[in-house]
Amino acid sequence: MTFLMDRLDSKTVVSLQNDDPTAASRKKDHIELAFKSQVGLGELDGRFYYEPLLSGHPKKGSLPSLPFLGKTMRVPMWVSSMTGGTEMANTINHNLARACKDFGMGMGLGSCRALLYDDDTLKDFDVRNLMGNELPLFANLGIAQLEQVIEMNELWRVNQLIDKLSADGLIIHVNPFQEWLQPEGDFFKKPPIETIQICLEKLNMPIIVKEVGQGMGYESLKTLFQLPLMAIDFAANGGTNFAKLELLRSDPIKQQIYSQLANVGHSAEEMVLIANKILEELGDQVRCEQVIISGGIKSFLDGYYLINKLNTSCVYGQASEFLKHARGDYETLYKYVESQVQGLELANAFLKVR
Repeated sequence: MTFLMDRLDSKTVVSLQNDDPTAASRKKDHIELAFKSQVGLGELDGRFYYEPLLSGHPKKGSLPSLPFLGKTMRVPMWVSSMTGGTEMANTINHNLARACKDFGMGMGLGSCRALLYDDDTLKDFDVRNLMGNELPLFANLGIAQLEQVIEMNELWRVNQLIDKLSADGLIIHVNPFQEWLQPEGDFFKKPPIETIQICLEKLNMPIIVKEVGQGMGYESLKTLFQLPLMAIDFAANGGTNFAKLELLRSDPIKQQIYSQLANVGHSAEEMVLIANKILEELGDQVRCEQVIISGGIKSFLDGYYLINKLNTSCVYGQASEFLKHARGDYETLYKYVESQVQGLELANAFLKVR
């Protein structure tokens, strides 16, 4: 560099220096922050090979679009069901729907139970116009409510619900621990699989089945993969756990007795391994070929890793991470989602899953 500078006239040197006006302050920052920026061996993320030579920096919109749930998503991100009839549901759902439109995500609504019987809260859930028709939007009901409407021969209410929301189909959430621990909870009269099968037979619509924060084990997943479901949503243990949430609302004696139940379940990573084993075992018997990997996914790196480990068509879902940023102004949520999408683009360019 010294040799080069000796050969340049003073005007050229000044010009070169002016091309990088922040150089001095940046170098000062580097010196001051150098010792704070070291990463210990125990902190290295061992899930990836880092390949810095094989790509340029990704352009905005560089992620490949993917067919999912009968539509086309621009990013492999799903807004997981998170809120039902609360005072903030309107703000949250409308912010999330706008983000889906802007970034090309799909969305599952929170529990739409109230809409089975009246339209008082319809404005809180009515987001199809904000999303547009090009992206997947699914309504959501619990297994207990479906058991009840089947018993009363009122499944027509579910069809009516889907119509009023202009939804693409129904998410059925299966939540035995949550209902057991909820002070106002409903008890299941029959195994959820029987209710799910009746819905598949009698409801002419795409259906997704999910848990609510405990995940599912081998036998449950194997059963679901053999049903003509649109998708399975893991809702694994590691994120918001609704059994634990309801336990915190209950009396102290119940909290003491059932506290360890919240620690029972399966992580998203474990469920990916279980699912891959099942998919290999079932072969041609697999009828459900799409998965939403959710539960404890905190960042784009978690999502990128898991969707590249699962051997079937999948996206990853988040609930609480979106919820943190969706309760106020839209700009806050927009910046969060934009950063996540940019992170996915960066990972897609430079990281290979081990």
